[in-house]
Amino acid sequence: MANRLKTAEKMDLNHLHLHVRNLARAKRFYKDYFGFRERMRVADILFLRNANGFDLALRSDRTPGSFPEWFHFGFRLGSEDAVRKIHRRMNSAGVDVEEIEEYDGYMTFRCEDPDGYAIEVYCE
Repeated sequence: MANRLKTAEKMDLNHLHLHVRNLARAKRFYKDYFGFRERMRVADILFLRNANGFDLALRSDRTPGSFPEWFHFGFRLGSEDAVRKIHRRMNSAGVDVEEIEEYDGYMTFRCEDPDGYAIEVYCE
């Protein structure tokens, strides 16, 4: 039990590694819609970071593997207006987006990045 984390310790998930067919295209998508900026390159991996300190590692791969149909990752926004705004921007730019769904205190939609990764955009 000595190796267990104390419940009071804070631990954040802060890194996601994706294989993409085109680094420049993926970088542009995550920059334009989710505010990521290039942080560094290590060997053949491009690291992007957003304002919250979340790192997105992108590696070029001609045939990235696929995830199960249910797999997705999400971006939580601060308001319903922000969700609607990014939905309009993506839709206008031809990004594959689903319709916005609204629940009591929860708004969400899903989209795909240029490599087909499923992304949920939401606010609560």
